[in-house]
Amino acid sequence: MILGTGSAWDTACVQLADAARHLDLDDGMHDLLRTPRRSISVSVPLLRDDGQLLVLSGYRVQHNLARGPAKGGLRYHPACDLDEVKALAMWMTWKCALMGIPYGGAKGGIAVEPGLLSRQERERMTRRYAAELVPLIGPDKDIPAPDVGTDEQTMAWIMDTYSTHTGHTAAGVVTGKPLSIGGSAGRAGATSRGVQLAAFAALRELDKDPRETTVAVQGFGKVGALAAQYLHDAGCRLVAVSDVKGGVHNGAGLNPTALIRHVARGGDTVVGYPGTDTITNAELLELE
Repeated sequence: MILGTGSAWDTACVQLADAARHLDLDDGMHDLLRTPRRSISVSVPLLRDDGQLLVLSGYRVQHNLARGPAKGGLRYHPACDLDEVKALAMWMTWKCALMGIPYGGAKGGIAVEPGLLSRQERERMTRRYAAELVPLIGPDKDIPAPDVGTDEQTMAWIMDTYSTHTGHTAAGVVTGKPLSIGGSAGRAGATSRGVQLAAFAALRELDKDPRETTVAVQGFGKVGALAAQYLHDAGCRLVAVSDVKGGVHNGAGLNPTALIRHVARGGDTVVGYPGTDTITNAELLELE
């Protein structure tokens, strides 16, 4: 199957059509699996610290609830739109079903660059978005989680807002919240650990030894940085990493712990790490 250059939603629909052919699904069932149960667009007014009023667009899509409550992340990114959120929600439905988890698929987002907002602005934005979704989310309805641009603090604000509106503490309305308010130990690195486990499963299929494998990681954020650390600790040679500002390469190997410290100290990017060559994201994907 060759995917086009369309939107994420176009890609998801092509993938579904391919699966429908293999499963010999009738047209009605294909339509049912393609059509989200609910697609919600909300206005998110945000009063900036300087007094400016900014009106943002927020989304939440519940794709399918046949297996249980909807489950899926919440992302803050300037390119977020309804088509992207619909695709991500559909993919969450598939992931939950394939892993035998009794949830349906959902996703949410706000079209915003969170790095340009103060902590107070992010809190006000998150609470307003959560207030709009109170009738639609809940432990038995739809459970958000962290994703791109969001974290455990975001989930804490959503949990508090939801609990205030419903009149009781509802820790189960979100996952990925701080341990102090009912979060799960190990949640922070779970996605990264999944990357490592999936990579090692592929290596077993190819009959390759991880200790003789080189690794390049595109994206050195919350997931990518820990994935690089786990793969390095398991014996792989990390030769390149990149982020939105570019990448670095050293064929002899990189130390992910030192890279993480470098990013924390020097402008939120891996670029400029000593002893490396600067590369683009495209060049990273073309490495041997």
